[in-house]
Parts: sequence; structure tokens; C-alpha cells
Amino acid sequence: MREPILERLQSTPLVFDGAMGTMLYGRGVFVNACFDEVCVSRPKLVRELHEAYVAAGADVIETNSFGANRIKLGRYGLADRLREINLAAVSLARAAAGDDVYVAGAMGPCLSPGASWRPEAAAELAEVFAEQAAILVEGGVDLILLETFSLLEEARVAAQAVAPCGVPVFISFAFARNGETALGTKLETVVRELDSNPAVAGIGINCGVGPADAYDLVEQTLSLTRKPVVVMPNAGIPKDVDGRLIYMSSPEYFTEYAKRFIEQGARGVGGCCGTTPDHIRMAAKTVKALSGVKRHMTIAPAKPTDRPDVQMIPAKRKSRFANLLLSGKKVTSVELTPPRSTDLSSFLEKARLCHYAGVDAINIPDGPRASARVSPMIAAITLSREVGIEPILHYCCRDRNLIGMQSDLLGGYAAGLRNMLAITGDPPKLGDYPDATGVFDVDAIGLTQLVANLNRGMDVGGNPIDPPAGIFVGVGLNPCAVEPERELSRFIAKVDAGAEFAITQPVFDPEALFRFLDQIEAANRRIPVVAGVWPLVSYKNAEFMRNEVPGVEVPDRILERMSHCQTKEDGIAVGIEIAREICAAIADRVQGFQVSAPFGRVQIALDVLA
Repeated sequence: MREPILERLQSTPLVFDGAMGTMLYGRGVFVNACFDEVCVSRPKLVRELHEAYVAAGADVIETNSFGANRIKLGRYGLADRLREINLAAVSLARAAAGDDVYVAGAMGPCLSPGASWRPEAAAELAEVFAEQAAILVEGGVDLILLETFSLLEEARVAAQAVAPCGVPVFISFAFARNGETALGTKLETVVRELDSNPAVAGIGINCGVGPADAYDLVEQTLSLTRKPVVVMPNAGIPKDVDGRLIYMSSPEYFTEYAKRFIEQGARGVGGCCGTTPDHIRMAAKTVKALSGVKRHMTIAPAKPTDRPDVQMIPAKRKSRFANLLLSGKKVTSVELTPPRSTDLSSFLEKARLCHYAGVDAINIPDGPRASARVSPMIAAITLSREVGIEPILHYCCRDRNLIGMQSDLLGGYAAGLRNMLAITGDPPKLGDYPDATGVFDVDAIGLTQLVANLNRGMDVGGNPIDPPAGIFVGVGLNPCAVEPERELSRFIAKVDAGAEFAITQPVFDPEALFRFLDQIEAANRRIPVVAGVWPLVSYKNAEFMRNEVPGVEVPDRILERMSHCQTKEDGIAVGIEIAREICAAIADRVQGFQVSAPFGRVQIALDVLA
């Protein structure tokens, strides 16, 4: 039996389905047809679309009943078939949903977009809304979703009319990118009223805008309500292509924002006009793999009393890098990505240049953006043996189950790897293999605890590890996270799990870093922090970092400086100059710098550290 949808939303964000109307249009249903009546005349088509969204991973699908109220059906001469059409809509959705997927009864406004409000119409509208909701609930929906409203007065009438139906009621408004409805009502006014209305269980934003424009609207909405928020943007802004409106937003683009919406605090994401099962499939895989969405296994900490005789390795003695960092030396590292090739020679040569330049360590990412490369562990072992510089191995939770992770960690330690950065990892959809699955038995917090247990001489099953490992374990830190409170909470949990140092996301705004450091110091969870530094190479690169890399903030002043670069050489020179200025600004608050080599150009990183 399904958990009540409100309870589920409190514990786990849900993925809603995508467009129905534009999908029906794409299958040959003309724009002058009654799309709701298709539930009766072409039921197989409607059910196939529902099934496609269920197969794509939607947790909630909406009935094809958006306009199936007495007023709108009357325009097609179908008012007397109100009950038949709505029951058919629920039946088709329920059949596709099965036992695990929720069904939301979709109800749109009765008034046309842009229509002015007439108080004398309230009684009739209330009757019409109540009538349709009662039939949808009779059919078996889990939720009533009043969506794409623009008139606050009509939404108020609808909420009160539908409230007695016996299932939760969500109301979703359509806003323009300026945060106003079609009639100029501001988002703040709408959300505050819906938040105070006891008949409304949840608040939504749908249609009107694409993913990017919805981002700011969601952020504002979340600041005004504690009710669950669902966001279902269009697949971008439609473009006229030979007389047909085409939505150009790709599933990848849509998915990146679906991820950001959940990270902001939205409890549900889905799509409106122009979104397809492909958009929802990719978004569902990503959202369900996010830390805090997927339910990870809990790793119990090993206690000193579990192995009272164990001789743990002191942190300073775990590695040269650990000794330098914990002794107060300002450490340096350069990030090098393993190649998409079986040839490690170029990778090793770049590491040698860093070693000769006096760099303390090489950071080795683990499948960045879910790409397949030479195993980072093999690359780290080879680098350590052939070059002599210490690696800091990034190790993510995406690709291995708990048993495999534990075996890797023990094997890597036996082969001489001593420094490890525990990260959750990018979901597979971000890379070249969107159909691959992520494991994520644990997240970075659980992985840190696993390493701490191995260092105490215990595996995850409580079995002794003798002698114990001595892994110097670090974690990621994102001072510009979309949800700073959540990032702080997770960082504290990582420290409590055993984190011994941290490496930040690329820092472009020193003040944001300082604010986060102040918070962790106030929480008495300060560990050595190595600041990530990314030397920009062009204005395009700066724009990409600002717009496409979550958690990275590139201030306007930096974009302005990069915009004046006329040549590649200018861009690189200014990028290095900016990176050096950032290092100087934050030097007193951090314990070292981890400089990326953009596009593998290691000399740029070395020039920053020179």
C-alpha cells in the first residue's frame, strides 16, 4: 500500500511527469480538439503516454483532465459527458501507475487566461470545481493538483471548493520570468496567501517559464513558505519552426535544473509544456541519485572499546601531505584528470612538471562528470611509484557497492595510497553513459565513516582489520552551495564521521568562503581547509563556470574583467592574475591551495602557484 503522498514528500522528493498536451499534439491530436475527450475516443494513446512517464521513473503522473470541467467541456458540447471523461482519465492513469506510482487529478482554471475577475461568478465556479474534484477522487486519485492558475481570486475559490474532497490539494501558478502572473499579481502576494490558506497542502510553479527562469522563482517561493513546493517548468521557451512551436531545451539542460531545484529545497520536480519522457527519465535518474534523496545505508562508527588493543596511526604520520598540512605549512596541489586512453605517459609527464616545481601533491578526480577514464586508483598508484609525488585520490560512491568500496580502500592502502578525498560523485546522467546506474549505497558522510572505521581496525561488518589502515581522509566543501544550511549540516556530519581535512569547490568569491569558515569555526568543527582555485582562460569559460557548475559563484566583477580579453593569451593571462589575487585574499584563512589545470594545461596551474 502506498504511503500517503504528503508523508512521502516530507521524507523524499518526488518526480512528477511531463507534458500531456504537447505530447498529444505531437501524436496527431489537433489543437482545436478537446484534449480531455481523447481519454474516451483514443484511450490507448493516453495510456501509452502515462506508461511512458512511469517507465521513465515518474513517481507521480497527472490525469489527462486539465480542462475536463463543465465550463470548458461545454465549449465543445461535451458538458453532459463530464463524469465519463473524468472517470476515464483517472482509470487510464491508475492502470499505468500500478501500485507504486501516485496519481494526481489535474484541474485547470475555468476562466480563460487574461480574463478579469467577476465576484458574481464565484458561486458557479465553486460548484464547477467541486463537481470535477469529487469525480476525480471517486476514480481514485491521491492528490488534486490545481495548476496553471493566474487569477488569485479564482484559485482561492477553487481551493475552498475542493478542500472537502478528502485528498491533499496543491495549487500551482504560472508566472512570467518577472515573477508576476499574466494579470500582474506578484509571486510574493500569491505565495503568502496560499501559505496561509489551510485548504492548500502544497504550492507549485508550472508553465510560463523554462528551467532557468524558474530557478529564481523557486528560490523566492521557498523563502516564503514551509509547505512543500513542486516545480514543473516548460522545456524552455518555444520557438517558431516552420509555423510549429518547438521547445528546444534538451533533457540534459532540463535535468541540470531539476537537480538544482531539489538542492534548493523543492519537494517535487516535473515538467510542463514541451517536456517528454526523455526529459523525465534523465531527471528522475539524477534526482533519485542525489544525496539526501536516495536513502543511504548507515555506517555505525567504530568505538575505541570495540578494539581497545588497536594502535591507530597518528594523523601526522599517515602521509607526507598530512604531515605538511597538520604542521602548518601552506600546502599546494594540482588537479590532473586521468586520460581517456590506455597511455599514461602524458599524465605522468604533467605530474613530473608539478613535482619539479615543488608542488606537494596531485589531486586525481574519480570519473569527473561521470566519464570513463583510466581507473583513478591505478593512475594514483602509477604516479606514486614512477614520479614520486603523493597523490590525493578522489573516491566516489557512484560506481561501487559497499563491499567493493571497502575492498578498494584496503587494496589502495596496501599498494601505498595514503590520501583520499571522500565524495558522493556525479550521477551517471551527467556523463557519456546516461543509461548507466548509480549505486550510492552511501554518500560522502557514510564513506568518511567507513574510512574512519578502517583506520580504527574495523570493517563495516564489525570484523577486525589487523593491522588497521592509516588513510588521511578529506572531504569536499562547497561554500557557495544553493542550500547553505544543508551544506553546513553535511560538513559538520562529515567532520563528526572522521574527516581530517577539506578541499573546497573553486573559489571566486572570497567573502562567501569567509562566511562559511566563520560558521564552521562557530560550530567548533574547523579542520584544515585547502581552497580550490580555478584559473579562468576565457570569458566563455567564466560564463560556463557561473551558469553551469552548481555551487560555483563567479561575481560580476570577474565576468567584466574576462569580457575585455581579446585573445586567448589575454584570457589566460587575466585568468592567472585573478587566481593569484584570490589566493592572496584568502591565504590567511586557508591551509593551502588546490589549483586545477584547465583543459589539462598544467603550466597554467603552475603559473598561479609561482
